[in-house]
Amino acid sequence: MSRAFVNEDNAAAQADQPVERQISAQPNYVTPTGHAQLQAKVGELQQLLSEQSAKGEQADKQRQADLERDLRYFTQRLHSAQVVTAATSTQKVQIGSRVTYADEHDIEQTVQLVGEDQANAAAGLINWSSPLGRALHGAQLGDEVLWQRPAGDQMIEIIRIEPA
Repeated sequence: MSRAFVNEDNAAAQADQPVERQISAQPNYVTPTGHAQLQAKVGELQQLLSEQSAKGEQADKQRQADLERDLRYFTQRLHSAQVVTAATSTQKVQIGSRVTYADEHDIEQTVQLVGEDQANAAAGLINWSSPLGRALHGAQLGDEVLWQRPAGDQMIEIIRIEPA
């Protein structure tokens, strides 16, 4: 058999395999809520994979490969999770803090600093290592901090810090 045919077979087999999800190099700090969400996600994926495996030959091979990939990712994230203590300070921004800040036009916005897997900007949950998260993390009530954004740097003032 020609080497070309062997390589084509390998390429076809690899095409069925989903691309692995990249693991962040950042420390995996999570809030207690974020940790519970990771646990629930791993449990959900295990259940879905079990149901998929029970189908035997009727199983959707691509769906099964996707579930296995996601289970590997979220299991690794769960094992590397470093649960932070609940934010309690109203003077200094911590992971888990709900922070209200104002921009130079006095437009206020409230966000909560959370771990990477819990982040959801539409819901106001901001990754602690994002540009906004880095600007806020460690700041104190009344501080003006520089938010380095792709659209241009912006000064923001910390107006309120609430515990989680």
